[in-house]
Amino acid sequence: MTLAIMQPYFLPYIGYMQLMSAVDTFILYDDVSFINRGWINRNKLLINGQEHLFTIPLKDASQNKRINEVHLADDPKWRNKLLKTIEQGYRKAPYYQTVMPLTEKIVNFTTDSIADLVHNSLVELNQYLGLTTRLIASSSIYTNADLKAQERILDICRQENATHYINPIGGIELYDKHIFEETGIELRFIKAKEVEYQQFGRNDFIPWLSILDALMFNDIAGIRVLLGEYELV
Repeated sequence: MTLAIMQPYFLPYIGYMQLMSAVDTFILYDDVSFINRGWINRNKLLINGQEHLFTIPLKDASQNKRINEVHLADDPKWRNKLLKTIEQGYRKAPYYQTVMPLTEKIVNFTTDSIADLVHNSLVELNQYLGLTTRLIASSSIYTNADLKAQERILDICRQENATHYINPIGGIELYDKHIFEETGIELRFIKAKEVEYQQFGRNDFIPWLSILDALMFNDIAGIRVLLGEYELV
């Protein structure tokens, strides 16, 4: 069984989705410290031909809190504002009519928890793309938050009977393949290839945007091809 662990990111970029699609079980690491100005509640869209950063407002967010302890702001207007921004940017995109109902369902999900909002959004994306990856919140099952870094990753792998663990390439200096091998787990790192597609006929592709951008310009079959554009090292 192949496993990956990542903090929950809202409408993440395609590299995150590549990792999710590459494994059997994907753990949403939601009981670790919240990161200010990270990607848990922010991402980028293509608006009026420019990269646009949107942020979901939170209430009393702090790095002293775990992600699953952070709540959405009380003012619900951000949902309509975000949907209007998406409409403004993508209403002329080829798959807008198909993707916008999914987007509305994700953004309007009833919860006051950023962790739950993100978890649900990834479940919806998983289903839309026909992926079979099992999604689990780390706070819901493992009871090992006292463990740190590699030790905790290994413990989750053991509890899940994982034979392979895949990590983003950025963590290649953080984990020791030999230690994983000693516990019967093969450690690999995912490295995304260059992914490009047409954005309103532009000649200059703008990368690293939300998966929503890819969905607006590609059908499901096309997205599945893009999800496979990586190598394991």
